[in-house]
Amino acid sequence: MTEKPSNLQIDSGRLWGAIHETAKFGATAKGGVRRLTLGPEDKQVRDWFRNACEAAGLEVHVDALGTMYGLRKGRDMSKAPVGLGSHLDTQPTGGKYDGILGTLAALEVVRTLNDAGIETETPLCIINWTNEEGSRFAPAMMASATYAGDYTTEDIQSRKDAAGITVGEALDSIGYRGAEPVGARKLSAFLELHIEQGPLLEAEGKTIGVVDRGQGIIWYDGRITGFESHAGTTPMPLRRDALSTLAEVVLAIEKVVIAHGPNAVGTIGEVNIANPSRNVIPGEIAFTIDIRSPDVAIMDAVDRDIKAAAKEIAQRRRVDIAIDQIWRKPPTIFDKKLVDAVENASRELGYSNRRITSGAGHDACNLAGVVPSAMIFVPCKDGVSHNELEDATQADCSAGANTLLHAVLAVAGIASK
Repeated sequence: MTEKPSNLQIDSGRLWGAIHETAKFGATAKGGVRRLTLGPEDKQVRDWFRNACEAAGLEVHVDALGTMYGLRKGRDMSKAPVGLGSHLDTQPTGGKYDGILGTLAALEVVRTLNDAGIETETPLCIINWTNEEGSRFAPAMMASATYAGDYTTEDIQSRKDAAGITVGEALDSIGYRGAEPVGARKLSAFLELHIEQGPLLEAEGKTIGVVDRGQGIIWYDGRITGFESHAGTTPMPLRRDALSTLAEVVLAIEKVVIAHGPNAVGTIGEVNIANPSRNVIPGEIAFTIDIRSPDVAIMDAVDRDIKAAAKEIAQRRRVDIAIDQIWRKPPTIFDKKLVDAVENASRELGYSNRRITSGAGHDACNLAGVVPSAMIFVPCKDGVSHNELEDATQADCSAGANTLLHAVLAVAGIASK
């Protein structure tokens, strides 16, 4: 195996150009991107990505959930490829960097190796995972979770969006239901570059986040059932107001999470009043809860305390409160060898770095259960993401791609001449 060239760099301008070229697919007036999974804009960026992969000499394969795999052959094809990539879909009001940075950086790694005439010992596979965001179909990260064995393909293909369209129908509508079974393409490792989506790297002046773990996540569906009645004739003490109850529940969740801080966060992200009317006291409300922590014991404690608080509020206000856990993912511990490879690569390249926990869920967090995995973070302006104002610098994106390149070479190896 040949020694890794220490001066090898990606083409910063080419990566930056690709990021902004693909941002036109679903571009919004405020400078962001709206590219919902398996919609027409997703088809546009997928077609662009397929063409770019094929132009770089990759064999493109698509699985039954639309995940795209671009295979670059290595000297030893008996070895499972090293995977690298992320996703191309966005939030309804998303930015230019979330997900697509990692996917396009993976493409840039291949282009750079092609330009340098470097053959890796182990094959490489650049990947676009379907529906990482979960903004059109639930659950988020569904393709990587199915790859990891958390769901069946049939289950995910039957999931519906708000308009009643199934994942399977949406795949067919854009021509991306592939023939390859999900999980059939084995990987020896997986590396994902991503913007941090938080403020730590920028605040500390660090260029590279060496991600060694990811937070655990619990999702709940909640429902409050009170009693609808006239807003003008029902005395305050006799009301069974679902919305006033929700206000207490929201503050109780905030109090519980803060009490278990700083390694816990909680969010009520969706609220829906059934049959809302200006002069009717709300009788039924549905809501969601998102709880996260890198510590499983804290997750358990938050779960216990939220349910206890809801029970007390329900009894006092004479309403019913149901809080049903619909998804739980334990904290992710990334592979030590890969984490060290990322850290070593950033140090060799002279980039400032720090170990960091991923607050957001990512495809790499799902893959970590079945494939040695790790992540690389770069700063984003003010820690803002899932927003059209999301921003990152060319220098930081390039530093992340260079770190990815050298970490990949350390893992995949360079074939002897």
